[in-house]
Amino acid sequence: MKFISRSAFLPLLSFFLLPALLSAQGTPTMVQQIVAEANDHSHLERLAHELTDVIGPRLVGTPQMGAAHDWAVRQFADWGINARNEQWGEWRGWERGICHIDLVAPRVVSLHGRQLAWSPSTSEGGVTAGIVIVPDLPDSLAFQAWLPAVKGKFVMVAMHQPTGRPDYNWEEFATPASFEAMKEKRDAATAAWQSRIQKTGYTTRTLPAALEAAGAAGILDSYWSKGFGANKVFSARTQNIPTLDLSLEDYGMLYRMVEYGDNPVIKVVATSKELGMVPTFNTLAEIKGSEKPEEYVMLSAHFDSWDGGTGATDNATGSIMMMEVMRILQKVYPNPKRTILLGLWGSEEQGLNGSRAFVEDHPEVVNQLQALFNQDNGTGRVVRMSGQGFLHAYDYLGRWLSAVPQEIRSQIETTFPGTPGGGGSDYASFVAAGAPGFSLSSLNWSYFNYTWHTNLDTYDKIVFDDVRSNVILAAILVYMACEDPEFVSRERSVLPLNPRTGVQLSWPEPRPATRKGGTN
Repeated sequence: MKFISRSAFLPLLSFFLLPALLSAQGTPTMVQQIVAEANDHSHLERLAHELTDVIGPRLVGTPQMGAAHDWAVRQFADWGINARNEQWGEWRGWERGICHIDLVAPRVVSLHGRQLAWSPSTSEGGVTAGIVIVPDLPDSLAFQAWLPAVKGKFVMVAMHQPTGRPDYNWEEFATPASFEAMKEKRDAATAAWQSRIQKTGYTTRTLPAALEAAGAAGILDSYWSKGFGANKVFSARTQNIPTLDLSLEDYGMLYRMVEYGDNPVIKVVATSKELGMVPTFNTLAEIKGSEKPEEYVMLSAHFDSWDGGTGATDNATGSIMMMEVMRILQKVYPNPKRTILLGLWGSEEQGLNGSRAFVEDHPEVVNQLQALFNQDNGTGRVVRMSGQGFLHAYDYLGRWLSAVPQEIRSQIETTFPGTPGGGGSDYASFVAAGAPGFSLSSLNWSYFNYTWHTNLDTYDKIVFDDVRSNVILAAILVYMACEDPEFVSRERSVLPLNPRTGVQLSWPEPRPATRKGGTN
């Protein structure tokens, strides 16, 4: 099998084929229109504001997720695009309310933290209680003997981080010896904490329930992202008591107070609401094809988010990018040869549930899919594309990319035929079904240690110039895929991989959650 790199392939393709391609299809005019509309009449800032600032985070099962779906349908209607919300299942409904976490002794100060997703609320007047730390005991028998001590107390279940500075800060300012000493101390503390939890007889997933059963007033956690001020936020593991994620700074302060015997007391008021099982949706928008309406080119992005921040780079950026592509194509390319379909998926964060449901429910689309382009990993400009194991992807992706402006195309590293599946985003649902789905993978912009699933994933982290570049790229790829006279080959090098485990699989693969949904 011959592997062809971007650097070797695209210049040759452009030199020999592009002039004829442009002349035959009138592409310069279309490309120019796409570029001009994206740059001169962008809606991205407004869309981002309305989705992140006004609607806010989009946790599956919350009213905000429903509001986002309805907002998108209205927005598409304003642009003259047919759109609908399609139910794929149900999920545990939950609504975040006001959350106050206050230190009331030995001094008074409001702390930085919040309930984790799907955490139970407190009573109306809140809960005031002291704090204990999971102790370092010899074994599970000793832990069981200690458990009654948690009754009526908040329990700290995360390790105390030895530093709140990210590694790049240490690299820049610390002496080499100091940096190495810090890393050794952190590694030792991590290993010691893991051993401490293991000796309880529970795991980090099962320990909160045991503490709840023993009468704890609540759980205090802190999942630092290893970036300044950012905490990862996930879902609670308790049924009747609140689970709270505190900032590294405030968690560390409380931890030290407990260790030094200062007897800290906190008051927590959390007013979340349980809403029962609620319907969950995907939003689908469509520009009907004029010559081959039964064949599809798809745009793809997950619409849901965690709710520590407002889901700006995960994945409002991908969502508004794809919405903007649809707006532009409706304006400059309203009669595509193939049908253009956009999926804004629900519940990607819990296991690609929305896109997997769509693949199961719509074989007529999957079987006639020319290509799908998905964007998920942050605000940066696209710099990588893989052929996803499709043997001839270098041919058709190369043709389509050759029409993209050089200043955008030159930054994209391609891998052919690439590795099928993987990546953990919605394109993998289609690849696993044998359909050509491709990830538009972007620059990091400190995504994994700053905004990914953290409380700092907010509007101000969006780099709109990069998102506009991605809009132009995706719009041209969709146009070229619609115009291509050939239906692409689906021949693959190997079977796809499970998007979560990386293990080779064949479709169908059961989703992690049933259509009735769940919480974790």
